[in-house]
Amino acid sequence: MITASDNVLENLLTVELLNMQNNIKDAIKDKFLCPQKFAQDIEYIVKTSKITYIDAIVTYCEENNIEIETVPKLISKPLKEKLKCEAIQLNFLKKTSRATLKF
Repeated sequence: MITASDNVLENLLTVELLNMQNNIKDAIKDKFLCPQKFAQDIEYIVKTSKITYIDAIVTYCEENNIEIETVPKLISKPLKEKLKCEAIQLNFLKKTSRATLKF
């Protein structure tokens, strides 16, 4: 026979399990770098330090002991477009015939 206290205990265990799963997901996000977090961090550095995206990426890698060789895997498409536009403005890349964004 199932009593009310059994249901309460089962509900508490379910809530606790869900909390643990959420904590694990949060820990994984903090521990492992994903393209979205990388892009957010780079954008923050660019806005607060007023440096180029290229310099921001190098600074971020130095501060977080990340090998520069791993950066291409972390660059999202919007960040890639901003880097390309910046590289064209700095004459690191040839200008393309396509329209470019003005900053």
